[in-house]
Amino acid sequence: MELLGANLSALPRPQEYDFERHFDELQAIQWMRENWRKSFSFALAYVLLIFGGQHVMKQRRGYDLRKPLVLWSLSLALFSIIGTLRTWGYMGFVLSTSGFKQSVCDPGFYNGPVSKFWAYMFVLSKVPELGDTVFIVLRKQRLIFLHWYHHVTVLLYTWYAYKDMVAGGGWFMTMNYSVHAFMYSYYTVRAAGLRVPRPFAMVITFTQILQMVMGTAVSIMAYSWMQDGICSTSWEQIFWSSIMYLSYLVLFCHFFHEAYLKGRGKTKGD
Repeated sequence: MELLGANLSALPRPQEYDFERHFDELQAIQWMRENWRKSFSFALAYVLLIFGGQHVMKQRRGYDLRKPLVLWSLSLALFSIIGTLRTWGYMGFVLSTSGFKQSVCDPGFYNGPVSKFWAYMFVLSKVPELGDTVFIVLRKQRLIFLHWYHHVTVLLYTWYAYKDMVAGGGWFMTMNYSVHAFMYSYYTVRAAGLRVPRPFAMVITFTQILQMVMGTAVSIMAYSWMQDGICSTSWEQIFWSSIMYLSYLVLFCHFFHEAYLKGRGKTKGD
């Protein structure tokens, strides 16, 4: 695919570190092309574990697990914060030098000197993030459909999309890093037993809704520009990304209404 605007390799890039510069994205993409179907095994094991765990915990008292949860949430918060800073560095560079269309259609996010490492780490992180639900089950908290559906489908889609370096991936990953940076920071503070004003939770959920709106919009634009031969994507990728983001949008809007507007509880939703 011909790049839009300037040649990125000829423009100054954000400062990069050795582990980012020397990361072999070609090997990572090849591994994912050969192994992406393993995401279904992880997803199946996850569903069996959480619902089997709920059955086992039905007659047991929930565990406290406050300290492990603080460490867990803090580690994911720090990972997301660093990922946010690094990926926005690349996205900001593309936006300022080549424009929005380039940021959607150019596959450079997957092989850029800074972003290539964080793109792969993002995809792999969807497996350990399944551990969020383990804490919910062991602490006997309410497990809502949105929570586990979101975890399963994000895992399946990111592994599926990464192998094809799907258009719009830079926006999908950068937005998710950003939202998770705030979300896991909030979870860390809550797990530590500190009181957080309710509006903060509302803002986080609202940013998740905005993420779904933007994800849907990016998919639509990628489809439009695919017709012009600009975006390197496929009907299949557009279909699955659109279904995923539209379903999230409906579910997160419903969650926001139930949790905050009707005041029916303070359920944790990812």
